[in-house]
Amino acid sequence: MRVVVPFAAEAPKTRLESVLDAEERDAFAEAMLEDVLDAVRRTGQETEVLATSAIDVDAPVTVDERPLTPAVNAVLAETDGPVAVVVADLAIATPEALACLFDAEGDVVLAPGRAGGTNAFVARHPGFRVDYHGASFLDHRRIAESVGADLTVVDSHRLATDVDTREDLVEVLLHGEGRSQQWLEDAGFELAVEGGRVDVTRP
Repeated sequence: MRVVVPFAAEAPKTRLESVLDAEERDAFAEAMLEDVLDAVRRTGQETEVLATSAIDVDAPVTVDERPLTPAVNAVLAETDGPVAVVVADLAIATPEALACLFDAEGDVVLAPGRAGGTNAFVARHPGFRVDYHGASFLDHRRIAESVGADLTVVDSHRLATDVDTREDLVEVLLHGEGRSQQWLEDAGFELAVEGGRVDVTRP
């Protein structure tokens, strides 16, 4: 199986600008990427990065400056055999969660994100293509059905949690086990409970 991790190398994680400056967002995004690559490797799969510009990571890197949809569709079109795509900000993904995705039966296996996104998928059907605009999970389910692919959905908290906002940092501090959690702790982030809800603070 070809496993690809797309990575936006320029100005990543802009929705975290309220708590991280540009340099910190770069470093945190790279920490999450390394965690995802490590989790994939621990399933026994090799992986590669599909980056918008050259980056220095411990994995093969293909540079494609196009937006996510055409870049991933090019991978699907050029690959004979199964393809898995896992987004780079799944900071709490584990090898066990990813193995459930990789091992699930079906021509197309989707791991939905919160709010309608698609955080990971496996495509075994040659006609499947992606569309990451809007509620991509609904789009991908429709596309799979339109090409006659058997569809499986993997329900996983760890694969559904992509890190985009301040609130998502809570999940990393609670459930993370790798570089991303350590990076936040080293940067001074802590959990704070106020009014029965958990938030992050940076004294």
